[in-house]
Parts: sequence; C-alpha cells; structure tokens
Amino acid sequence: MRKEMVDVPAADGTADAYLAVPEGGPHPGVLLFPDAFGLRPRIEEMAGRIAEAGYAVLAPNLLYRGGRSPLVDFAALEDPEKRGAVFGKLMPMIEALDTDAITRDAEKYLDWFAAQDGVAEGPVVITGYCMGGLNALRVIEAFPGRVKAIASFHGGRLATDQPDSPHLRVGSITGEVYFGHADQDPSATAEQIKTLEHALDEAGVTYRSEVYEGASHGFTMSDTAAYHEEGEKRHWENLFALLERVR
Repeated sequence: MRKEMVDVPAADGTADAYLAVPEGGPHPGVLLFPDAFGLRPRIEEMAGRIAEAGYAVLAPNLLYRGGRSPLVDFAALEDPEKRGAVFGKLMPMIEALDTDAITRDAEKYLDWFAAQDGVAEGPVVITGYCMGGLNALRVIEAFPGRVKAIASFHGGRLATDQPDSPHLRVGSITGEVYFGHADQDPSATAEQIKTLEHALDEAGVTYRSEVYEGASHGFTMSDTAAYHEEGEKRHWENLFALLERVR
C-alpha cells in the first residue's frame, strides 16, 4: 500500500496531507476531514483502516493556513485541562475557515485526488470529524456531483441561526448523508439536531441521524480525553456500512 505525506495545492497555499492508496485498483476515493487537532498518528491510523478495506484515502490539513502539521502538542490532547488550551490556540484558525474558504479548498483537494494513480473516477465519499464534519456537509452541498455521500461524526454548528448555516443549503444534496452526533454536545444540541433533521426531511435528502448516548464531543479520537470506546466502534460500523451502500 502507498502510504505517504504529500503536498496538495489548495486555494490559498499548499496543504500538507496524508495519502493511503492500496495496490492495484483503481479504488473508490474517500476524503478524510480531520478534527481541529489535525494530522497526526491517529488520523493516519484511521486513514489506513479505511484504505485496508479497499479505498483510496486523502486526509488534508484543513488548517494549513495556520502552518504545516503539527499545529499543536499532541501529548496535551489526553489531558482535559490542556486540551482546552489547545482549542484556544486553534479557535482563531477554525473561525477563519468560512464557507468560501472551505469550498475553494475542497475543489482543489478533489481535483488533485482525482488525478492520483489508483483512485477511481467519479464522486467520492467524505468522512469528517468535529470541524471536519461541518466541512464535509459544506462540501457535499457545494459539489453534489462530485461527492456521493458524507459521514459526519461529532460535527458541530450544523444548524445555527446564522444566514450561512449549512442546514439551510441541504436542498442541493443528491447523495446520502450520515450524522453520528455526540450526546450532550454543546456544539450540536438536541434543538439543533432537530432543526437539521427537519431541513433534511423537507429537502427529501436520504439520511440517517443518530445520537451516540454517553459519548462526548470528539468520541472517535483515541488519542484525546474525549475518547469513547463504544462510540468509536459504532462509528466504524456505520461508516463502513455507508461506504458499502454507495460503493
């Protein structure tokens, strides 16, 4: 299997990224949008697991404007108190990543990925985590012909009172979407989830939206204090089920 760090042209510079492509192929493409903590061994591990199932995977550093990976001290992620300080450092970068920047970057990622050996032609699937889940929803809305499905895990700010809230644009989606929400997540409250689901129902989007009880925001990430083993296991089951459905 081809596993390597690569540089990918992006809208406002170059994004460092992790690429995993099985031998042979071509293989269906999957973009993995990391959480706010970015590229690190855990993300490489997750990309490798998807690739081992027969998919080509690209995981870009979504916050490349703030620098190349690593942007934070990974050792701090397992400490709840230090994890908050890390978020404080990253928050200005996250807030600067608006809808326009997300979609301009995504177009570049999709173009570069499609040109790689071993990657099948046609639309991709995006699996996103935390801010990556929000980005995934933005991208399938902007490029419905190039993204056939997304999975968002512990994604936040999916339905807000802002005029550019992603739930207001779900009508453009033609593929399938899956949401695995964290229980008691302040960035995805029960009211916000209900608002999102209502918008999806009204638009006739094929979707599943589930709350993982007992799991906190960031539950899939085994290298952070938010890790929830049962939630992570359930996430893999639902992700691979989605990949098989749209393969």
